[in-house]
Amino acid sequence: MTLTLDVSTDKWGLTESQQMIRDMVREYAVSTIEPRAAEIDRDARFPTETFAEMAEMGLLGLPIPEQYDGGDADYLSYAIAIEEVSRVCGSTALGIAAHTSLICLPIFMFGNDAQKAKYLPDLASGRKLGAYGLTEPNAGSDSGGTETTAVKDGDHYVLNGTKIFITNANYASTFIATAVTDKNAKGTKGISAFIFEKDTPGFSLGSKDDKLGTRGSDWGTLQFDNMRIPAENLIGEEGMGFKYFMKTLDSGRISIGAMALGIAQGALDKALKYASEREQFDKPLTQFQAIQFKLADMATEIEAARHLIYNAARLRMAGLPFTKEASMAKLFASEVSSRVCNEAVQIHGGYGYTKDFPVERYLRDAKLCEIGEGTSEIQRIVISRQLIQQLS
Repeated sequence: MTLTLDVSTDKWGLTESQQMIRDMVREYAVSTIEPRAAEIDRDARFPTETFAEMAEMGLLGLPIPEQYDGGDADYLSYAIAIEEVSRVCGSTALGIAAHTSLICLPIFMFGNDAQKAKYLPDLASGRKLGAYGLTEPNAGSDSGGTETTAVKDGDHYVLNGTKIFITNANYASTFIATAVTDKNAKGTKGISAFIFEKDTPGFSLGSKDDKLGTRGSDWGTLQFDNMRIPAENLIGEEGMGFKYFMKTLDSGRISIGAMALGIAQGALDKALKYASEREQFDKPLTQFQAIQFKLADMATEIEAARHLIYNAARLRMAGLPFTKEASMAKLFASEVSSRVCNEAVQIHGGYGYTKDFPVERYLRDAKLCEIGEGTSEIQRIVISRQLIQQLS
C-alpha cells in the first residue's frame, strides 16, 4: 500500500484537512486550555469541563471511523492534535492520548463487531471516557509479568488483582485490563485482554496518585476482587492479550512522542518570548550568544523530533511496519523534551524556578514522557531488537 499525500504549501507536507485540524486545535488550546493549565496543575484537578468541550468538538476519537461516531481523521491529524494541546498543557494531552490510543484504538483494532458497536460510539464521541489497565505493582517495564488473573467459570471470567498508575482511572466509565488466563502457558502467551464497565460488581477504585508532573491528568488504582464478567467481554482470542497491547503501545508511543514534542515546542515558545523581553546589561537576552546557542539547539532538536514523529505516523497510515520508528520517535522526542524544558528554565533564570512562569510546569510534565508507555530504556531495547531482526 502506498500513501498518497495531498501536499499543499505547508512545509510539513500536511493536507488541507490536517492543517484545519491543527489550526482548530491550536486556537482552542490557546484560548481555552492554556488559561486553565496552571490551576489544574496546582490543584491536581482533572478538567472535566475541558473534556466535555473537546467531546463536543470531536477531539476524543479523532482516528476512529465516523460509523462509530469518531472523527474519521488520519493518525497524523491525531498526533498533531496531541502536539497542539501539549504546547499549552501536558496534563490535558495525556488524558486525550490515554483515552484514544489505549481504549478507542484497541477496541477498534482487536474487538469484534458486537464490542465495537457496544462501546466505541460512546467512547469515540467522548460521551464516556476510557482507561487501560496494564501496569501492576510487580509488572511495570516487565509488562509480561502480569499477576492479575482471570479464571474461566462457565460462561464468565473471574478477575482478581490490582492495576496501578492508570490514567483516567477515576473518571473513566469503560476499561480494558489484562489478566493471566493460563498460568501454564510459556512466556506471555497466557495473558488475555478484557473489556468491562465501571459498575461491574467486584471492581473498585483504589487511591489516587499524587504526581510530580501532569498533575491535572488523573491517575489511579484499579482493584479486582472476584470481579465477574461475561466471557463475551474477552477481546479477541484468549492468550493474545500481550500481543494486542504490544501493538497498542506501538501506536500509543507516537502519541506520547507527539505529547513530548508539544511540551518542548511550548517551552521553546515561552523561552524565546522571555529572552526577547528580558534585559540584562542594557540589552535583551536574545543579544547574548550563550542564549542564542541554547535557542538554536532547542529549535534544531525539536524540528528533528517532529520529523521522526510525523514519519512514524505516516508509516502507520500507509499500513507499513512502524514499531522501530515509533520507538525511535518516542525515545528521541521525550529526551529532547526534557532537555529543552531544562534549558527553558535556565533561560528564565530564577524566575524559571518559580510558579510565576509556566516553564517549571513544562519541565515536570516532560519527565512523564520518558517513562510512560515504555521507558527510554525499553525503547532502546525495542529499537535494538528490531535492528537485529533485520539481519536475519
